[in-house]
Amino acid sequence: MILRLSLLCLALAPLAARAGLTYEEGIARDPETRAELYREQHWVRSEGERRLERLVLYRCPDGTAFGRKFVDYRVSPVAPAFRFDDQRSGYREGLRQGATPTVFVRRPGQTTERSADLSSRQLVADAGFDEFVRRHWTPLVAGETVSLDFAVPSRLESIGFSVRRVGQTRIAGEAAWTFRLRLGGVLGWLVPHVDVSYGQTSRRLLRFEGLSNLRDDAGDDPLSARIDFLLPPRSAEEAQWRAGLTAPLSACRTGH
Repeated sequence: MILRLSLLCLALAPLAARAGLTYEEGIARDPETRAELYREQHWVRSEGERRLERLVLYRCPDGTAFGRKFVDYRVSPVAPAFRFDDQRSGYREGLRQGATPTVFVRRPGQTTERSADLSSRQLVADAGFDEFVRRHWTPLVAGETVSLDFAVPSRLESIGFSVRRVGQTRIAGEAAWTFRLRLGGVLGWLVPHVDVSYGQTSRRLLRFEGLSNLRDDAGDDPLSARIDFLLPPRSAEEAQWRAGLTAPLSACRTGH
């Protein structure tokens, strides 16, 4: 996989010359104790306002890199192809874009993947939710409820959710709108929701609160976290992207 991605980077070298590369970091903390759980290092390649790809490296509090995710927005900005690998447990999940979007998962202790095709016309996947929020910014800020089908590779299906504005706050000195993602229908009031806060002016994700895309160290249950992106993205060098792409992954313990 790393070899294929490295070849992809070489093939896109001319594109990189005119595309922008940025870096930002998110710190995930326990919602109750505020102890650091892990860190997310994000590199995003864009062409103007259009995102092309994202690379995320996950690190334990001691700095050990244990997970990596590669996101390709080219086919669909809101349902991008992606693959996430977690060295702690061997867990893997993602979405492939082709004639039909296909989600896949490999659980801890297994050697083969399971997969399923998805048919939703309003499919949103992984980091594509960020683009979904921006595309529906005006109705969301106005208080409207917007529906979507979110791809859940671990369940090999997409699930209906709704998003609406639930308040506003200030994060790192910036006024922010808070939007709530919850399951549609009655179940939405019975299961945990996810809150995301975006800068009212920057429209940048500042905080995520709820069940994250990471599982515990054994690969069983999703981790609940508050993830803060307090510093705005800054320019990054191509060497940083390559380092993140090839950094060795090792098992480690997230904070609790």
